[in-house]
Amino acid sequence: MTTTVLRTATGWWVQRSETAHPIRTDATTTGELLADRAAIDDAATGGDDGATPVADLDLLSPVTAPCRVVAQMVNYRSHAQDSGIDPDRVSATFFRKSSGSITGPFDEIVKPAHVKLLDYEVEIGLVAARSLEVGTTVTADTLGEFFAGVVVTNDVSARDIQLPKTQFYESKSYPTFTPVGPALVLLSHEEWRRFDQLRLQLWVNGERRQNGRVGGDMIIDPVSALSVLTGFQRLDAGDLMLTGTPGGTALSAPPKPIEMIGALIPPHVKWKQFFKRQASNPKYLADGDVVEVRIATDDGAIELGRQRCHVRYA
Repeated sequence: MTTTVLRTATGWWVQRSETAHPIRTDATTTGELLADRAAIDDAATGGDDGATPVADLDLLSPVTAPCRVVAQMVNYRSHAQDSGIDPDRVSATFFRKSSGSITGPFDEIVKPAHVKLLDYEVEIGLVAARSLEVGTTVTADTLGEFFAGVVVTNDVSARDIQLPKTQFYESKSYPTFTPVGPALVLLSHEEWRRFDQLRLQLWVNGERRQNGRVGGDMIIDPVSALSVLTGFQRLDAGDLMLTGTPGGTALSAPPKPIEMIGALIPPHVKWKQFFKRQASNPKYLADGDVVEVRIATDDGAIELGRQRCHVRYA
């Protein structure tokens, strides 16, 4: 059975049904909390002293900053197809996000004034439980030893910064561009084996834009991705790895004839025309939009919770 960990300004909690039970710990970071597993287990099985309704809590991101935030590029077949990429030619590729972009599950997503095309990407985040030195081997049997659990994330992206500059770090690292939570869901060994049954969904103003299941859509599973990542990148307890998004984002590849024509014109002209077309796309996030994100198995046995963030133009 999963253990659902919540965080507020006053401390850490374990959710049991609709009630939150305080974790008696001095931990201030996610990494420190995961090292105090006995305190988490006590809150999960103990009495009701200090318990409070979950609805009364002002939840923060259960992943604390600073930390490493590593993300996989195109990693779902449906997203690859939307992007005009052959899914069978995708390999494990990564980029970094600033942990300064992490925000809470019910906080605002704030678009900087110079950004024109604000996009969304629902993603499963994996939270490291311990250090993974460069060269560490992770297998399906040991994944749960190195990673404590999973979180809902939204990889908010400034497409007009990302594409012409091929600058992932800047375009995805503005403050509030990584809503995380509401919960860090700790998984048992058996529950990790159900990872491919997780469904990712995202709504904008009640309209479902993304709806994908890991199994059958994810191209490179976490174990395979980590076999590449740990070849060059160290991770520590509390670090966050985003695992890609299914199709349905606002950005999509132009039709083939337009793409072929675009290859013949100078880059500055091509990008000017591309962004002129994108500006009329109503799927990009607008001021006042409400973005809701949920990740769970279809039977509800593993439930990561639901984000709800308002978009605000700075």
